[in-house]
Amino acid sequence: MMTGFAGSLLFTGCQPPNDGDPAANYPSRSIALICPWGEGGGTDRLSRFMASEMEKRLGQPVVVQNRTGGGGSIGHSYGANARPDGYTVTMGTFELSTMHWMGISDLTWTNFTALAQLNADPAALIVHKDSPIKSVAQLIEMIGERSEENRLKFSGTAAGGAWDLARAGWLLSAGLDVNSVIWVPTDGSSEAVRKLLGQHVDVVCCSLPEADANLKSGDLVALAVMADERLEDYPDVPTLREMDYTWTAVGWRGLLLPPGTPEPVVSNLTATIRDITESDDFRSFMSKNKFARKVRFGSGFEEFLQTQDALWKEPIEKAGF
Repeated sequence: MMTGFAGSLLFTGCQPPNDGDPAANYPSRSIALICPWGEGGGTDRLSRFMASEMEKRLGQPVVVQNRTGGGGSIGHSYGANARPDGYTVTMGTFELSTMHWMGISDLTWTNFTALAQLNADPAALIVHKDSPIKSVAQLIEMIGERSEENRLKFSGTAAGGAWDLARAGWLLSAGLDVNSVIWVPTDGSSEAVRKLLGQHVDVVCCSLPEADANLKSGDLVALAVMADERLEDYPDVPTLREMDYTWTAVGWRGLLLPPGTPEPVVSNLTATIRDITESDDFRSFMSKNKFARKVRFGSGFEEFLQTQDALWKEPIEKAGF
């Protein structure tokens, strides 16, 4: 009798609580945070910060996996197709809004559950301190006056990258052809800024933080930022909207889940991310890395993604991508 009773206790003790509802025990093991871009870059740094902060709060390891390639499509695809159990989170980026229009992938925001937007870095128009261009109006006038052979040179990133597309959209909004300037492709904004410092290009289109040191030194001057409102860290830089141009363009990052992730898991992660984004550590990290904070959750992030998806169709088509 004792043996049977002991065996019964052992059997009962082996049953995990809430076995029929894994979401109730979430998280019970390590979580993968997928970064679609390489180690050391801005997206990777933000991914690793968020992984560390999530780990502290969730009590389970959160491991960043850099799944790169395909213009961001490899990592995004892996995240979208992962098991929807909350153990794979993707650090989505701006490219999700453009890759399907460019024929790189069929992925769109609809292939994910929107968890939380973390930042949005607007594009800006930047010139050399000795440039004859002193305003956006003057820049537009100069572009319109230049001949085909004497077009102004813009730079900021690779052809078809975020800042190239921001430039194309701005030109269209100003009633100009996307090919009315020459785009000089680079490996990134750092190289473009060096070209501008050497006056090898006329204008750089990139985020203000990417040119921060040279803006503060006075070697470069920001004409305008493509945002809805002035940035907290750059209060003296006007927006295009202040000049009656409606165009805005931001490079964004945010956390995404596979579609069909159980609501209790989504709620758990939402509360965790909210706690992180309201912390002094988050504000300090974002400020140190010159990332503009823009936090949206759930439906708010989803609405933003839907708007971004529609925004880029025309610039990409007109630019020939």
